[in-house]
Amino acid sequence: MKVGVDPSLCEAHGECMSILPEVFDLDDDEVLQIREGELTSGEEAPAERAVASCPKGALRLSR
Repeated sequence: MKVGVDPSLCEAHGECMSILPEVFDLDDDEVLQIREGELTSGEEAPAERAVASCPKGALRLSR
């Protein structure tokens, strides 16, 4: 499973980072950065919560 972001929707509220900081981070310009590659099995459930928590619906999961 991978996670992605639509940068045109993301407003950097940070809910995803508080749930899964190993995957989500803001750069110096407050643009959301997502770790590349597949999520580990232990990251999948928190990633689903992070996607659901996004107030702008900017995050998505794919298999």
